[in-house]
Amino acid sequence: MRIIFAGTPEFAEHALAALIGAGHEIVLVLTQPDRPAGRGMHLQASAVKKLAMANGIAVYQPERLKDPATQEPIRTACQDRGAQIMVVAAYGLILPPAVLDIPPRGCVNIHASLLPRWRGAAPIHRAIEAGDRQTGITIMQMDAGLDTGAMLLHESMDISPDDTTGSLHDKLACLGADLIVETLARLDALTPMLQPTEGLTYAAKITKAEAQLDWQESAEILARKIRAFNPFPGATFNLGGEPVKVWRAEAIDHNDIASAPGKFISTAEGIVVSCSEGALRLLEVQSPGGRRITSTNWLEAGLRR
Repeated sequence: MRIIFAGTPEFAEHALAALIGAGHEIVLVLTQPDRPAGRGMHLQASAVKKLAMANGIAVYQPERLKDPATQEPIRTACQDRGAQIMVVAAYGLILPPAVLDIPPRGCVNIHASLLPRWRGAAPIHRAIEAGDRQTGITIMQMDAGLDTGAMLLHESMDISPDDTTGSLHDKLACLGADLIVETLARLDALTPMLQPTEGLTYAAKITKAEAQLDWQESAEILARKIRAFNPFPGATFNLGGEPVKVWRAEAIDHNDIASAPGKFISTAEGIVVSCSEGALRLLEVQSPGGRRITSTNWLEAGLRR
């Protein structure tokens, strides 16, 4: 098929690479404008843009798509170059109804959850934070709502106890890439299914403020948050006025730690922090300007200072 592709980060890059590899002709790629990144805050192209340019595909980077003039390249791609459908994956811009109506076969989205659970911006983070045991990919027809369209295909995947958002993202990106190729191959035979009315949840965008660890919560909840906020934005606690990031931790029994929440205890296995329920053993931490190290090495480094 001739396709318009809209996406920005690595999650979308996997899907674009799979579509190219499957022999589809990508007529136009939409991606977010270049953004400052890195220590020098230089403008950086998105992962999708880099892949598109490497394959000689035209790239369009609008700030928004509300005005008819900004929608013209999409119309041209369909009317003059024969694009039939738009595939969307983690694009980052809302597509207004006028844009959704342009491709003759509509727009389909690769969403990283089993809809209607975790509609919205951060489905991978929220699934881990909530303690879900399964997630997956849903390919859906796009409509004017927020991830409310009819479903074409979906496939589930187990969330392992040590999955972080980073590791689960990579697994789902591969699954999403495979599933969109299968969807387009079977498009004429697929029957759109309305999303269930039960089990609806929203995955709100992640903020840095919510990654601050609160020892008044249970150790189990905090352990899930640490996994959910790895690699972004990174769960933190304050010590001596400085934020310390926690990259790995595990919830343990509280029986031998009769301390108020927030009490730090040094053990042979590393630093343990008492919580409202249970305790949290810190496994890998990072001080400002430092590298990731075990909590034991971190404690030893602190004693030497």
